[in-house]
Amino acid sequence: MPYNRCNRSILSTVSTAAGPSHARLLQCLFNDRRTRTEVKTTPMTPMIQSDVPGHTPYRGKVRDVYDLGERLVLVATDRISAFDHVMSDGIPGKGVLLTTLTNFWLDRLLPANHRISCDLDDLPEEFQAQRQLLEGRTMLVRKTEVIPIECVARGYLIGSGWEDYKRTGSVCGNELPKGLKQAEKLPQAIFTPATKAAQGEHDQNITFDEMVKKVGVETAEELRRRTLEMYHAAAEYAAERGIILADTKFEFGKLSDGEIILIDEVLTPDSSRYWPAESVVVGMSPPSFDKQYLRDWLDNSGWDKASPPPFLPKHVMTETAKKYAEALARLTA
Repeated sequence: MPYNRCNRSILSTVSTAAGPSHARLLQCLFNDRRTRTEVKTTPMTPMIQSDVPGHTPYRGKVRDVYDLGERLVLVATDRISAFDHVMSDGIPGKGVLLTTLTNFWLDRLLPANHRISCDLDDLPEEFQAQRQLLEGRTMLVRKTEVIPIECVARGYLIGSGWEDYKRTGSVCGNELPKGLKQAEKLPQAIFTPATKAAQGEHDQNITFDEMVKKVGVETAEELRRRTLEMYHAAAEYAAERGIILADTKFEFGKLSDGEIILIDEVLTPDSSRYWPAESVVVGMSPPSFDKQYLRDWLDNSGWDKASPPPFLPKHVMTETAKKYAEALARLTA
C-alpha cells in the first residue's frame, strides 16, 4: 500500500477528515488573530474513546488498539495523561494532531516503519461506518513483537536527565562535563534507554549495558544508531523553524522475519520535548509545546496525584490544545 494516501495537506486532513471543529482548532494557528476568539468560544467535543461494533480494543493512555490478526488498527483518541493518570476530560482534536504529525515525520524521515495506510477505505466496513469519528486519527499498521525498550535521544539537559546529572554527573551512564546547567545543549546528543513500564507506572531509565543484557548487543547498537540518526535529522529540521527538539523517544518492534521497524507515534509533543527557540534561557526550564500547561495547573490545583484527577476547566483544555496545534503549525509551515 503506497504511503501517499497519508500525504494530504495539514488543513485538508483535519478539515475534511475529522470535521469542522478540528479544522477550527488548526485555523487558530494558521490565521492567528482572525480566529483565536472563535476557538475560545466554539464548543468542541473530545473523542475520549472509540467503539467499533464487533471489536474489543486494548486501551492505552491515548490510543485504542484493535487487533485484526496480522495487522493492528491504532486510533489516537483525545485522551491526555499527566502524572501517570489519564484525565477524565480530553483535549479536543489532540488525536488528529498527533496522527497528522506522526504521518508528517514518517514521510519526511522515511524510516522502515509499521504504517500500512491511514485511509479508512482500507479497513473493515465496521470501521468505515465510524468515519466521522475515526477519520484523521486512525492508522492501519503491521503487527510486530514490541522491543520492550523506550529509545530516548537527548540533545539538552532537562527533565529526568537533569535530575540524574545533578546527582551523578552523568545521564543513564553517559558521563558529561562538569558545570552544565539546566536546559543547556549537550556537547553531543546522547542515547538514554528506558524500560517500558506497565500503564500507570513510570518508565525506568537504564544504562546501555543494561539494555544489552535485555535485548542483545546487536539489537541495542542498531536501536541506538537509528534513534540518534532520526533525532539529529529531526532536530536540524525543527531548528530551521525556530523550534528546539530537546529530546524524544522512539519505539521499535520486530516483524516475523526479524526485521526491526519503527512503531507507535513519532516525534509528537507527547513523545518529544519541543521548545520555542526564542524562549529558551539556560539555567531555567523553558516553556514547551506539550501538556506542561496542564501539568502546571494540576500542580497548583491541590490534587494529591493519588486520588482520581480533577475535572479540567475549559481554559486548561483550550490552552493545552493550542500548544499542540502551534507545534504542528510551526513544524509543517
